Amino acid sequence: MAPRFLAAAAVLALAAGLTACGSSPTGSTTPEAPAATALTVWIMRDSMSDTLLGTFERDFEAAHQGVTLDVQIQEWDGIGQKVTSALASNDAPDVIEVGNTQVAEYAASGGVKDLTDKVTELQGADWLPGLADPGKIDGKQFGIPWYAANRVVIYNKDLFEKAGVATPPATRDEWIEVTTKLNAGGNQGIYLPGQNWYTLAGFIWDEGGDLALNEGGTWKGGLDTPQALAGIDFYKRLQALGEGPKDSDEANPPQADVFAKGNVAQLISAPGGAVAIEKANPELAGKLGFFPIPGKTADRPGAVFTGGSDLIIPEASRNPDLAYEVIKALAGEKFQTEMAKEMSYVPNRVSLGGVLTSEGAAAMAKGAANGHATPNSANWAAVEAKNVIKEYMTTYLTGADGRAEAARASQVIADILNTKS
Repeated sequence: MAPRFLAAAAVLALAAGLTACGSSPTGSTTPEAPAATALTVWIMRDSMSDTLLGTFERDFEAAHQGVTLDVQIQEWDGIGQKVTSALASNDAPDVIEVGNTQVAEYAASGGVKDLTDKVTELQGADWLPGLADPGKIDGKQFGIPWYAANRVVIYNKDLFEKAGVATPPATRDEWIEVTTKLNAGGNQGIYLPGQNWYTLAGFIWDEGGDLALNEGGTWKGGLDTPQALAGIDFYKRLQALGEGPKDSDEANPPQADVFAKGNVAQLISAPGGAVAIEKANPELAGKLGFFPIPGKTADRPGAVFTGGSDLIIPEASRNPDLAYEVIKALAGEKFQTEMAKEMSYVPNRVSLGGVLTSEGAAAMAKGAANGHATPNSANWAAVEAKNVIKEYMTTYLTGADGRAEAARASQVIADILNTKS
């Protein structure tokens, strides 16, 4: 899910990796390169602009005499099998961009370098947890955080003004109160479809729960815990303040099209969703605002799923030392700052969030400080493919025995995650 989420966000112009190589230097000394060394770097389509990549290539090659970067753009469709095959080959690229939630699957193959001893040099203590945590498996850091994006609340400023709401809500209780006030006069206080499970995950994380837990090497589904039940109860209260369908997600129908009709006050989306809204209804241009998903208290925004990308080095890289230099540059402050300004992505470091100045990007950066990731299992993709959480949400919202359905869904999740490959 993470790759498609980020690809879509990039296309909409969001206004808005790696085991320590045994021979890699631990300091800042740049390794000497043999004559005419070519490094192959796989970057996903729409992740970065041509201008940004071109500047990086020129700067890196100028700083590393005799090195040529061959940046190859990859398609998201089919990338999983392509990366898996590359990691198992003797002719792998040197650096690969991967979705943050894919790192566990690739690391399980044994074909990804462990860069745990590079974390300190790369300012790992400052990394966004939602990017860093998925790249860390069994205490070892395989994926190096690159960039992030997450959901915020997009709102119609005119409808807020007409309802007498001067400032966006900062807590969940205020959010319910404001949304109830907005849900009048033929308007929807919020459009929230019943299967927006990433948003549900945030509410569960806020309560101190999780989608699944690894207990001594055995996975246990987490939807039937008191914390998760409190999370979906809040989701149900919020969802009832609009007319979103209970049996579909944000894509069916496209929620941007629903919002564009002009009678919806709020929706939950990446900031780039505003581009689609304004395209569907140009009259809304300049009338959209953004705020972080509210948390339980005003001092901390609501938890969000951090979609984004990590960087990894295959074990089969023929130039692991120089591959690390590429990653160090891409994950470093200079590139991260330029990337944030060019792409409006959230940088990989919490301390760099201030470089984002647009309203949407700034709201996204605030939320990213409380970012989370899906359970760190190579089998998590199968949970998503079976729509386990989506189906559970619909049954809960339509009046089924919530506890029984939560227990059933949790068992399905546990069965999938405990399946040996």
